[in-house]
Amino acid sequence: MERQYRLQKNRAFQYVYKRGHACACRDLVLLLASGRQKKVGFSVSRKVGNAVTRNRVKRRLRECIRPHLGDVKTGLYVIVARPSAAKATFRDLQRDVLYLLKKQKAFGGPDGSAVPAKRPEGREQPALPKEPEGNRAR
Repeated sequence: MERQYRLQKNRAFQYVYKRGHACACRDLVLLLASGRQKKVGFSVSRKVGNAVTRNRVKRRLRECIRPHLGDVKTGLYVIVARPSAAKATFRDLQRDVLYLLKKQKAFGGPDGSAVPAKRPEGREQPALPKEPEGNRAR
């Protein structure tokens, strides 16, 4: 994910926690606050695991949100990982991120709840990317 889309300042995270609307699923919580820019931040506490595990979860979440950045509305997004996210597979996290974005009506369709833009005719939807071999949970 490009640096311009990252939410980095503590002040920005605090703003989203106070003003944002939250929705949750088993492994993740998504907070969305209005804003002029499109920025995404990740919060993974020590309850999730040690530093290696937390960084793995953040890398996976960054990769899960990256394909949807062009389709979502502007705003400040914070994705909070629950402890069960450490044991979740990459596909589970992808599914959860997409579910939460739809639930928050974050996609920029005409009614605000549309799914990402459809592919042109004749082009098939690509399969979900496989989880990298070297990042298996131990």
